Amino acid sequence: MTPVPSYFSGKQWQQVLGRDRRADGQFVYAVKSTGIYCRPSCASRRPARKQVAFFPSPALAEAAGYRACKRCGPEQAEAKPDPQEDAVQAAVQYLRDRAGEKTPLEDVARAVGIGRLPLLRGFKRVLGVSPGEFAREQRRATFKNKMLEPESRITDAIYDAGFGSSSRLYESSSEVLGMKPKKMREGGAGVEIRYATAASPLGRMLVAATDAGVCSIAFGNSDAALLAELRGRFKKAEIVRAKNTDGWLAEAVEYIASQMSEHPRAAKFPLDVRATAFQQRVWRALQAIPRGETRSYGEIARELGMPKAARAVGSAIGSNPVAVVVPCHRAIHGDGSIAGYHWGVERKKKLLAAERPQ
Repeated sequence: MTPVPSYFSGKQWQQVLGRDRRADGQFVYAVKSTGIYCRPSCASRRPARKQVAFFPSPALAEAAGYRACKRCGPEQAEAKPDPQEDAVQAAVQYLRDRAGEKTPLEDVARAVGIGRLPLLRGFKRVLGVSPGEFAREQRRATFKNKMLEPESRITDAIYDAGFGSSSRLYESSSEVLGMKPKKMREGGAGVEIRYATAASPLGRMLVAATDAGVCSIAFGNSDAALLAELRGRFKKAEIVRAKNTDGWLAEAVEYIASQMSEHPRAAKFPLDVRATAFQQRVWRALQAIPRGETRSYGEIARELGMPKAARAVGSAIGSNPVAVVVPCHRAIHGDGSIAGYHWGVERKKKLLAAERPQ
């Protein structure tokens, strides 16, 4: 599915919670875990807030890969359109029809009848990513679907998806797919994840790694809770305690400990994490924040060229699985308050205090 779009506000979430019929036709909400979108007034059980994405129209929800709820019939609602909604819808279909091709933005804009820059801005505003990023997501989705077919061949799937060569897919496979194609075809079953736990200035810490790189860095109050969370994220993997904390695990443990000192080390170990194109953009923005500085969610959204996407940025930050390496603790509220850290606000405060110039 296309990454979470930027169309979101606290008011809309309250309307969903209240099943406000007056909001029907103004927007629809989609549930990431089920792949279904609904009217605000739908009588279905309310999902967790972190599972919800908002769209200004049913057509755009469907363009992002969601299907209509059979209970409330949201596709029949009259939605409030975005100024470039028709052009974005046409561009989405144009790119889907050419998922196996490299399509210049100029060709897309010419085909849908608007200028290059208005299309680019409209695409980012509505879907949260650029047309190029959307096209790459389509190629990856095509590749994943091909790999799920019986007797599928990796080479055929690579070329059918429009990658041109195996190197183009493998360049980003550990960052976007999270595992090599063969393992992905097997649903992750058989992937071995080694983990180690240790004491840290932030409490108990767990570091886990696959053969490709570090896949999780987390803090908690107990080893049991940390291990339970790791197993919840990797249900099909074989998770084993590392006999010796060496290699990438050792480097990661030392790296985390160093971040609380005046002379922090640079992270030199590889990562093996799954992320959408939008999440990757947000995480790169976090890594660009200098040590000792912070940015508000709104500032990060503006830096990404999506001034209305602060909520979507917050969602992407909250999904970060590697604490400190992707420094989500440097994201704060617009009023300067410190909140919203997956591993606890007190740990966030300690990290920021350690990074603050003396």
